[in-house]
Amino acid sequence: MTDIPRKRSTRNAKLASIPLGMAGRAAVGLGRRLAGGDRTEINAELSQRAAEQLFTVLGELKGGAMKLGQALSVMEAAIPDEYAEPYREALTKLQADAPPMPAPTVHRVLDQQLGTKWRERFSSFDDSPTASASIGQVHRAVWADGRDVAVKVQYPGADEALRADLKTLSRFAAMFASVIPGADVKPILAELVARTEEELDYRIEADNQRAFAKVFDGDTEIYVPKVVASSPKVIVSEWMTATPLATIIARGSKQQRDTVGAQLAQFHFSAPARVGLLHCDPHPGNFMVLDDGRLGVIDFGACAPMPNGLPPEMGRMVKLTVEDRFEELTELLHENNFVLPGRTVTHQEIDDYLRPFTDPIRNESFHFTRAWLQKTAGSAADFNGAQFRTGRSLNLPPEYLMIFRVLLGSVGILAQLDAEAPYMRIAREWLPGLR
Repeated sequence: MTDIPRKRSTRNAKLASIPLGMAGRAAVGLGRRLAGGDRTEINAELSQRAAEQLFTVLGELKGGAMKLGQALSVMEAAIPDEYAEPYREALTKLQADAPPMPAPTVHRVLDQQLGTKWRERFSSFDDSPTASASIGQVHRAVWADGRDVAVKVQYPGADEALRADLKTLSRFAAMFASVIPGADVKPILAELVARTEEELDYRIEADNQRAFAKVFDGDTEIYVPKVVASSPKVIVSEWMTATPLATIIARGSKQQRDTVGAQLAQFHFSAPARVGLLHCDPHPGNFMVLDDGRLGVIDFGACAPMPNGLPPEMGRMVKLTVEDRFEELTELLHENNFVLPGRTVTHQEIDDYLRPFTDPIRNESFHFTRAWLQKTAGSAADFNGAQFRTGRSLNLPPEYLMIFRVLLGSVGILAQLDAEAPYMRIAREWLPGLR
């Protein structure tokens, strides 16, 4: 990892030629359309070629690409399968664990971050990592007082490399817009850069985790491991033995899946009000189920400050949609920049846009399924719809990016769980403006 910054200039020169290649391919596709070619076949071919170009860029920027993929996942889920599949495959290739750091490198980081006598703070330390991610890896150890702990160590040079990656990604905003037509990519990338800067300092992550652990200490539904020690590049927290959420998704009983679904919704809706923070990484790998049935939560590097809880405008939008008060809803969307200046939107476009939030609260309980999510997302991103034929009208303001990503990510996990949950009760309790 230490040699990453030295490769930057050569890599950027190679990336600079990519948009021209995409433009040429787009022109070929347009020519075939004008010549009467089959629209579905041509669209699929264009998507495949664009995905190959996307992968070329993202493959060079593994750390930054994972962060970008997380931020765009909410929009990617709304793209019809025939368009999205190539992008899903390209992004999936980037999710493989990074090669582990050699033990001497890990020890050197621990020397720098915890002091040269760091071994005295542990009863034992496993040099083989148990997990790795875009900017660091996790080791299991035993603290001096006998507690099992997880030690998260950041790769040397990961901060400089990731900052350079994100700067490069920002230069290619137009290219990424091909993945998610209908969204303004530049402010999304700007928000992503701001949040990633915070993730690079593990002291911020430790403070976030301490805040969550304090609030949820003794909670009967949610468990957050306590932080034992922290530094800019290392964080030590209590080890959590639990069943991965992926296992519950694959083999859990209906009761288990329903219970976990309700707990997940409760966590995401309640945390802003209870903690003043929004956990911004709704990935199944960050959730586990303890033996006592509680939902365990990890990875607090990406958290958005929300000292006043979720914005009441969110609840008002949902409430006005459910009550079919279109004129008031349209005015509210304009006021909060969900409609681009000079544009108009129809009731149907707005209804489709908000359906992932409004369908689940039309009844006291809702059954989240993959089929429902695919149908709902498909309506929101109908490439033949008026919002794409006549130009983009609806917009996702940067200040709502993390909220939408988290809540839609949570809904996506609920659909994977095939869970039935009292979503209306939970939303009414914690979403201002809906009460």
